[in-house]
Parts: sequence; C-alpha cells; structure tokens
Amino acid sequence: MWRYLAGGLGTLVLVGAGLFLWGSRPDTPSPLPAASAATAASPQAGEDDTPLPEASARTREQKRFDRYDKDRDGAITREEYLAARRKAYAKLDRDGDGRLSFDEWAVKATTKFANADRDRSGAMNAAEFATTAVKRRPARANCPPARTAPAEAPEAAPAEES
Repeated sequence: MWRYLAGGLGTLVLVGAGLFLWGSRPDTPSPLPAASAATAASPQAGEDDTPLPEASARTREQKRFDRYDKDRDGAITREEYLAARRKAYAKLDRDGDGRLSFDEWAVKATTKFANADRDRSGAMNAAEFATTAVKRRPARANCPPARTAPAEAPEAAPAEES
C-alpha cells in the first residue's frame, strides 16, 4: 500500500515540477527581428499585386453540411441527421438493451462524484466539492485579432525616368 502511495506522490511531484518549469518561461523578446507594419503591408519584390483570396462566410457552414451528408448527394436525410445522436446514445447505453436507465444516463456525473468523494463517506465536504468545478481555459487575448483599416498611404512621388 505504501508503495502505491509513494509512487502516486512521486508522480504528483514530478508533474507539479514540470508545470512549474513550463510556466516559468523567460519574458525575453524573441531574437528574431519584428516585421514593421509598413514591411508587412507592402508586397515583396517579385510578387504580383493580386490580393490573396479570403475565406468565404459559407465555408464553415459548408463543412458542417458535408459532415452530415454522408452519401454526398447534396441532401441530408433524416437518418444522416440523426446518425450523430444515435452514436451518442449507443455510447450511453452500456448494456445495449436500447433503453437508458438513470445510472447509464448519469454515468458521467456519478463518476465525477465518486472521484471527488475522497474519503468515501457518500457526501462531499467543501474542499471535495471544489474539485468538481469545471476547468475553463483562459481566454486568448486578441483572438481573432482585431482588424484595423489600413492607413492611407501618402501619394508616391512620380518616379524619375533615367
């Protein structure tokens, strides 16, 4: 029993040390030079002035449509539409009898409760309950990046002929 406890504690210490080291990256700037806005906006020598195509707003919806349209006939039948729901139901129906008991339906919640109830008392105290909080990812800053209107370029001086 002590071996398991020592192994578990050792694992937790190693994971904690790894997270500590990973989170303590230096805040030094990148050694690569930063591209200025003028350089990024102007085309490179040898490139043509054709703008890059932008993704259409329909792209995401078309991908979703294509995921549902399994036989690629351009129409989603009732069976194709319900296929994802049938898979999810089949995962919950552990005994395969075609019916969901309450325990099958609530398996995720009961498992979460059992894992949180460390002392196996059948009730959670405040510290145990705190472990059941949903872990949310921190919001990414500037995601998607704010689009700004390009600054108006000053009129270029006429090129001299040589």
